[in-house]
Amino acid sequence: MQEVTETKKQSFLSGLTGQIIIAMVLGAILGIILHNTISPESAQAFSSKIKMLATIFIRLVQMIISPLVFTTLVVGIAKLGDIKTVGRIGGKAIGWFFTASFISLLIGLFYVNILQPGVGLKLEHVDMAAASEVTGKTQNLSFDNFVEHIVPKSIVEAMATNEILQIVVFSIFFGLAAASLGSTVKPIISAFDKLSHIVLKMVNYVMKFAPIGVFGAIAGVFAIRDAEELVITYFKFFGSFLIGIGTLWAILIVIGYIFLKGRMTELLRRITGPLAIAFGTTSSEAVFPKLTEELEGFGVKDKIVSFMLPLGYSFNLDGSMMYMTFASIFIAQFYNVHLDLGTQMAMLLVLMLTSKGIAGVPRASLVVVAATCGMFDIPIEGIALILPIDHFCDMFRSATNVLGNALATSVVGQWENNKE
Repeated sequence: MQEVTETKKQSFLSGLTGQIIIAMVLGAILGIILHNTISPESAQAFSSKIKMLATIFIRLVQMIISPLVFTTLVVGIAKLGDIKTVGRIGGKAIGWFFTASFISLLIGLFYVNILQPGVGLKLEHVDMAAASEVTGKTQNLSFDNFVEHIVPKSIVEAMATNEILQIVVFSIFFGLAAASLGSTVKPIISAFDKLSHIVLKMVNYVMKFAPIGVFGAIAGVFAIRDAEELVITYFKFFGSFLIGIGTLWAILIVIGYIFLKGRMTELLRRITGPLAIAFGTTSSEAVFPKLTEELEGFGVKDKIVSFMLPLGYSFNLDGSMMYMTFASIFIAQFYNVHLDLGTQMAMLLVLMLTSKGIAGVPRASLVVVAATCGMFDIPIEGIALILPIDHFCDMFRSATNVLGNALATSVVGQWENNKE
């Protein structure tokens, strides 16, 4: 029995998840030590250099996302066979995504009103200039921009910029056209299928760099942030946010057990690695290829995974949705801007729509929060209040986004299996 336990321990430590957790701990320790022993200027220089490790890892992942999405989705659509099947699965996907988004927004709305983390909060030395990078992007949130993010003018440009939703739109048209031509295009579909397997093999190589990337990301943040000061200053905000995100996790997991029964335990075990990577790098995009692999290993058909995941990464960001209402109303509370229930519900609906049009925008959640504040006469510079703690919130919301998309894909995959 002891030998079995020892073997499991060694397996965990040598596995990807164990390595990532060790990398996070070592990165935090190094960052805290340097923060307390070197000058702020040196810490900033160290942070910018060490974060290159995370940047390299994320770029390695990004280089394979476009070919992976295109090849797997085209093959998946061709295997689905017709517009009717694509419409049925797409309808289920969109229905799930909007329901999950609405629930996530409501959870954020509930806890920010009950716990009121912004009421009576005193924050000194807030760097308003740091918010300019985010507030400068709020003009992107318009109907025109929403359309641009859906309809590609060039598949080459969409691939070059990793516009996942645009690649999805092109791939659906391409896949349906291929399916309509029947057996004559089988060699092309077969070639795409083989290409997708080559790209998935590349995933295994790239993931070996994950612990190094996580180490760089964590060390870089802790080197320039005073952990103790952040805990004291933002204890109520961060604590309230964690209660909200914890509730969302509990709801998602319960829903998973309702639909997947005992298999939910296996799903959670399989996505532990992707969750850890998303948590450490604050990038749910960084785990897209690995999540694809794990969900197919879980038993979801490749045609469902290749269709659901790209859509989910644009429409189903549960953690980010919960954070958006929470952060928007937190800023209103800080500035004593009264928002009645009707106004808050209107804000919720605005967030529901505007958040769907900013796939691929850096720091998308903050951009949406800033734009929403402007719409409801909340000081837009209030975004600077949450910038110091945003990275740590982003760790949790990125992991939550991964959980939400894994669950949505698995449940829709099971529904489709039951129909066959």
